[in-house]
Amino acid sequence: MSTVSTGTALAEETGSPYALTHLDALESEAVHIFREVAGEFERPVILFSGGKDSIVMLHLALKAFAPAPLPFALLHVDTGHNFPEVLAYRDRAVAEHGLRLHVAGVQEYIDRGELRERPDGTRNPLQTVPLTDAIRALRFDAVFGGGRRDEEKARAKERVFSLRDEFSQWDPRRQRPELWQLYNGRHAPGEHVRVFPLSNWTELDVWQYIAREGIELPEIYFAHEREVFQRSGMWLTAGDWGGPREDEPVERRLVRYRTVGDMSCTGAVDSDAVDLDSVIAEIAASRLTERGATRADDKMSEAAMEDRKREGYF
Repeated sequence: MSTVSTGTALAEETGSPYALTHLDALESEAVHIFREVAGEFERPVILFSGGKDSIVMLHLALKAFAPAPLPFALLHVDTGHNFPEVLAYRDRAVAEHGLRLHVAGVQEYIDRGELRERPDGTRNPLQTVPLTDAIRALRFDAVFGGGRRDEEKARAKERVFSLRDEFSQWDPRRQRPELWQLYNGRHAPGEHVRVFPLSNWTELDVWQYIAREGIELPEIYFAHEREVFQRSGMWLTAGDWGGPREDEPVERRLVRYRTVGDMSCTGAVDSDAVDLDSVIAEIAASRLTERGATRADDKMSEAAMEDRKREGYF
């Protein structure tokens, strides 16, 4: 019997006023996934960028094994165009919890001539090679990611345990059934499994959980004044990554970020939401996913995310 159904049955039998909420159920599922991976795999790693989903994922992982130390290392694919606030948060979290951090840098591949800058300046699509190389070099057999099914159509096709071949490629035809929260981690030598503990969460769930748990976030998730310019219907941060162009005037606006990726492709939204309650109200009223509204790399084509996932991206 699952943790959720056991808790509900106990509450009914004892007449206890305690009742599990949907956040309790989601937390219980994620904790179960972390513990399942720890039991099935030899070298798991958590992808950690300092974005809200990876922060919640780390919080859940720490809960799953407390008071013992986290049995997994962290892996960050650094594009070289990350938001300084997010990198600062990443380093604070690593120091606070005594974690091991591996960094795969896109800039190093560019410097060696193994990757080339894109004409549009965005480096998000360039993360695939450093990511897959790091997985292979460090022999990770399970890689946790913060992807959620509500984010994007291709991610809605994912199982919680997503098998990747020896080239880190994703084949939707090899997806396995996951009935009754039973996860199959079997894989051949050279293959690995991508694991998504937040698969069944929504953006609103994530924010409500952050509020309930009192989780600290980088300040760019809340409304603040920032120098931005408009491109492709999005407010992008001005910086040394290549923007803005001469015909893109810089403005100082009150904005916040719903999702955090490479500065060159992650748009801010106009907002006056300066605290958790106002952010949650804003998200509850929104009819666009955070990636659909503010990620240029997902707008390159209808199948942009799925094409990258087949190549080894998350």
